[in-house]
Amino acid sequence: MAWRRRTANNPPAAVAAGGGGPVLSVESLDVYYGRAHALQGVSLTLETGVLGIVGRNGMGKTTLCNAITGLVPARGSIRLAGEEILGLPPHEITRRGIAYVPQGRRVWPSLTVDETLRLVAGHRRELERIYAMFPRLAERRGHGGAQLSGGEQQMLAIGRALLLDPRLLVMDEPTEGLAPVIVEQVAHSLRTLAAEGRIAVLLIEQNLGVAMSVADRIGVMVNGRIAQQMPAAQLAADLALQERLLGVRSNGHDEATAPLAAAGGAEPAPTQVFTVRRAHADGAPTMDALAPRTVRGFTRWNAGAAAAPVNDIPRAAAAVSPSPPPPPAPASGRGSQGGADRPAAQLFDFPVAAGSTRAAYVAGTFDTKARELFFLRQCLERLGLRVVTVDLATSGKPSPASVHPREVARHHPQGESAVFSGDRGSATTAMAQAFEAFLCTRRDLGGLISAGGSGGTSMATQGMRALPIGVPKVMVSTMASGDTRPYVGPSDICMMYSVTDVQGIHRISEQVLSNAAHALAGMIAHPPVVSEVRKAALGLTMFGVTTPCVQAVTKRLEADYDCLVFHATGVGGQSMEKLADSGLLAGVIDASTTEIADEIGGGVLSAGPARLDVFARHALPYVGSCGALDMINFGAWDSVPERFRARRLYRHNPTVTLMRTTPDECRAIGAFLAAKLNAMRGPLRFLIPEGGVSAIDRPGQPFHDPEADRALFEAIEQNFRPGAGRRLQRLPLHINDEAFAEALVAAWREIAAAAPPARQRA
Repeated sequence: MAWRRRTANNPPAAVAAGGGGPVLSVESLDVYYGRAHALQGVSLTLETGVLGIVGRNGMGKTTLCNAITGLVPARGSIRLAGEEILGLPPHEITRRGIAYVPQGRRVWPSLTVDETLRLVAGHRRELERIYAMFPRLAERRGHGGAQLSGGEQQMLAIGRALLLDPRLLVMDEPTEGLAPVIVEQVAHSLRTLAAEGRIAVLLIEQNLGVAMSVADRIGVMVNGRIAQQMPAAQLAADLALQERLLGVRSNGHDEATAPLAAAGGAEPAPTQVFTVRRAHADGAPTMDALAPRTVRGFTRWNAGAAAAPVNDIPRAAAAVSPSPPPPPAPASGRGSQGGADRPAAQLFDFPVAAGSTRAAYVAGTFDTKARELFFLRQCLERLGLRVVTVDLATSGKPSPASVHPREVARHHPQGESAVFSGDRGSATTAMAQAFEAFLCTRRDLGGLISAGGSGGTSMATQGMRALPIGVPKVMVSTMASGDTRPYVGPSDICMMYSVTDVQGIHRISEQVLSNAAHALAGMIAHPPVVSEVRKAALGLTMFGVTTPCVQAVTKRLEADYDCLVFHATGVGGQSMEKLADSGLLAGVIDASTTEIADEIGGGVLSAGPARLDVFARHALPYVGSCGALDMINFGAWDSVPERFRARRLYRHNPTVTLMRTTPDECRAIGAFLAAKLNAMRGPLRFLIPEGGVSAIDRPGQPFHDPEADRALFEAIEQNFRPGAGRRLQRLPLHINDEAFAEALVAAWREIAAAAPPARQRA
C-alpha cells in the first residue's frame, strides 16, 4: 500500500531519493523547562527509512518529539527536507509534512472511528486503505473512541496520522501499555510502512525488541543527549552491546550492567544523574525540579536491577553505593534547586532506577480523581519511571487514561455488560473483579499505586491483593485511618491516609501524594533483599494462649526449616494461606485454628468461610490441632454484643474480650473443621489435646469446660474420614505441654518425609 501526497510541490519520491536534503536533520537542539536543561545539544539525521530512538523514561525522548513537532520551544536547528522548520507553529509543521502519533493515543472519545478518519481523509478511498491496513478498525468503525481498547486506539491514532500524507511520521511510544499480541500487530504495520520506503519514520520506543525489528538505525538517548547511533542489525546481534549501552536485553530481561561506554571500549565520560531533592524549609515541604549530579560511570541505567516480573519476585540485584552530595549547580543550564540558598532545609537525595520493561501503574477513577491520579503520574515520571494509567471508572464518561475502563471491564468473566450495568454498587463490585483479572495479564507491572475514597479504594485494593507478596503496592485513601482490614487483607499493601479528601491538588495533597509516589518509586527501584535462607519455609499458626506450644515446635524445627509464625487473628490465617497458595510454603503446622470459632460464633477475628480451602487446591502436607477453639474474640468489654453479655466472658486485656464456646458451638466448629480436613488433598495429621486447647482451658482456669471440649473432640472424630496418609490422633495432653509439641513435630516429620520433593521448597 503506497501513500501519495495530495500536494505536488513535495512528492514523496523526491524525499525518498534525498531531494532537498535528508528527510529530517536536527542539529544542536536544546530544550529548557525553566532552568531544567531537558535536551542538550541533540543532533541526528534521518535520510530515509526508520530511525529508532530508545532509552528509559525521563531521558528526553518525548521532549524531542514535541520539539520537532513545534509543541515546545527549542534552540538549534530542525530541517525537513532541507527546509528550516524550527519556530513554526505546530499546524504549519504538520502542513509541511510531519505527522505526529503522540504517547497516549489521544483519540476523540465522542467520535466514532469512521468520523475521526473522515475528518482527515480527502477521499473515501484513503479510508479504505487504513481499514485494509488495520482490519480491526473496519470492524469497529461505528464505535466511539472511548469504546476502543488501547490497541484499537493506537491503530486509530496511526491511521489518522497516515491520512495526512506525511513525509515524516513521528511516533512516541506506539506500543506502550499494549498486550503482546497487539504489540506485534502494530510492529507489523510499522514494518510494512518501512518496507514501502515512501514515508520516513522517527520511532520513539522503550520496547527494544520492537525498535530493532522495525528500525534501520538505533539512537540511544541518555540524560537529554544522543549517546550513540548504530545500525539496528548491529545492536540486535550483540547482546553484550545492548547491556553495555542500555542495561537491558532485547528479550525484556533487565540486569545491572556496566557503565555506559563508547563501542570502542573507551573509558566512560562523566555522566549526569538526576537526583530528587525534597526540601523542607519554613515548615513547607515541596518537591523541586530534578537536578543533575556528575558521577563517573554511574547513571540511572545501571543504578540497580529492574523491578522483578510479577511471577518471579526473588531476584538478584546489584547494590547501589551511596553517592556524594551534589555540587552547587551553575546559574545557567539545568540550574540550581536552591538547596544552597536554604540554610534551614533538609535535603534527601537518592538516585532512582527503573527497568525499561517494567512500569509503575496508576489506577483509579479518572472521571472523579483524574487530577490527583495524573499528579501521581507526573511525580513518578519525574523519578524516571515509565507509567501506565488505568481507569476504573464505571460512569461511562470519556477516559484520558492509557487503559480505558472498557478494556479493564473486558476481563470480567461475563464481559463489559457485567460492569456497565447502570447500578453503581454492582458496577463497582464487577469492576473490582475485572481489575483483579486484568492485573494478572500484565507482564510489565513493576508496582501499583492508587488514590481515592471508599469506592476507588475497594476496587484498587482488590487488584492489589491479587498480586504476589513483594510486588510494590501503595494506596492513598480516606479510609486508611479506620479499619483497613477489608482493603489490605493478607497482602502487603501500604496504605497512606490522605488527611484531606482526595479532591484537588493543594498544599496537603501535594505532600501526601508526592510522598506516596516516592515510596512506590523507592520500592520499585531499590534492590530487593535477597534472603540467604535456603531452608524450606514452614507455616505455623499461633495465638497468645497457644504460644508455649508453637514456640516449642519452632525451637525443634528451626534448624531444618525457615519457620514462619502467623498470628491467628483472621488476617493471619489468610496471610499464611496466601503464601501456601503461591507455592511459597513446604507445608503447615496449623496448631491454632481459633479463627474457625470466630467464624462460627460471630467473633471479630474470623478468617472467613474459606479457611483451610487452600489445602483442597494444593496437596501440601498439613498438621493441625484445636488450638484456642475454646474462645470467640471481641474487642473491648463494652463492644461485646448485648446478646452475649450473659455468657462466660474473660477480659484478656483492655482491648480484647474472650467468650467461652458452648457445647453446641463446639459441635458446629468440629463439623466445620472435619469437613475441611476431609477435602484436603495432601498428607495430614490432626492432633487433639484432650487436656485442654488453650492456656485458660485447664483445671482452675476460667475457660475449663470438659463438656464443651468433649463435644468438640467427638464432632471432629465422628465426621473425620481417615485414609492413606490421613490420620486423627487423640492425646491425653494439654496443648501447651512439651510432650504435645513433640507429638506435633513427630507428625510433621512423618508426613514431610513422605511428601513429594517438589513440595519441600522455600
